Amino acid sequence: MRDWHARYEKTGLTIVGVHTPEFFWEKPYDKVVEASGRLGLRYPIVQDNDWAIWNRWSVRAWPTLVLVDRRGVVRHRHIGEGEYEQTETIIQRLLAE
Repeated sequence: MRDWHARYEKTGLTIVGVHTPEFFWEKPYDKVVEASGRLGLRYPIVQDNDWAIWNRWSVRAWPTLVLVDRRGVVRHRHIGEGEYEQTETIIQRLLAE
């Protein structure tokens, strides 16, 4: 995500991380800010402490990646790690549209 943000932000990619805490100690705002800084995350991260985003997007596992086009249509969804090259190819295609 960091690399994609750095590589494609200027061509229109917007990454929004969503932090949905599994445990109560993951909920405090300051912990999310600290972890984001430590990990060098430069894109926005929203907190989903009440799981509203998780439920709205029917997420059922960490991590879940959703690619949404400029019209707001979900074009790709990946659950779990991996398939980075395939995902990047889809990102490139969507940016070219």
